[in-house]
Amino acid sequence: MFDLHRKIAAVTGAGSGIGAAIAALFARRGARIVVLDVNESAAAATAAAIRDAGGDAAVLRCDVSEAGDVARAFADIRSQFDRLDILVNNAGISHVGTIEETTPADLDRLYAVNVRGVFLCSRAAVEIMLGHGGGVIVNMASIASLVGVADRFAYSMTKGAVLTMTMSVALDYVKRGIRCNCICPARVQTPFVDGYLRRYYPGREEEMRRALEAYQPIGRMCTPEEVASLALYLCSDEAAFVTGQAYPIDGGVLVA
Repeated sequence: MFDLHRKIAAVTGAGSGIGAAIAALFARRGARIVVLDVNESAAAATAAAIRDAGGDAAVLRCDVSEAGDVARAFADIRSQFDRLDILVNNAGISHVGTIEETTPADLDRLYAVNVRGVFLCSRAAVEIMLGHGGGVIVNMASIASLVGVADRFAYSMTKGAVLTMTMSVALDYVKRGIRCNCICPARVQTPFVDGYLRRYYPGREEEMRRALEAYQPIGRMCTPEEVASLALYLCSDEAAFVTGQAYPIDGGVLVA
């Protein structure tokens, strides 16, 4: 089960955290991985770890918010592999603040990566996938797509857009061999979270880490590997009947 041999899988934001975990797991299941990240050295480190473990990985620097970058990256994928079977839109950024504490520049910055980035990469992937009988897209949304999260106005807005983009792509391409789903994690323990705590709560990192853990009734944050396991299912043939869905992985938030 969950065999990805002969599959070409591109993962954005794969230089660290959830994206790196997804790339590593997919490689262990036999996929040839394209590691995409705006930080080329981080992407190279992920790819090196995959190769050291016996997997196959290529590196492409890509700023998902820039149309030219995305066009070049996916043209390279087409040139190198002649196909794309899986796209995981994982790249994303965050912001803390209510609507009063969110500037137009903040909103534009999050929109560029979290919404425009998913749009640009999905559009480029769909074009390649349609030429080879279809494929699978998994978008990284958030629990903030499904419930209100305090002080996350801009972030919640962008992840809500990811959810509705997921449903739209699923509906438009269900007859053409492309499935599209999204994952909605609660808090995930990643370097992203560590940086967020240092930036927004200097001197209170451990206090706020405990608060983030307590947000989930299960009493801890999710791990990147747990998110990767869900992504593996959704991208595998075992999920061939699943499209247009939002999968919470939330430690009980929605039932509390």
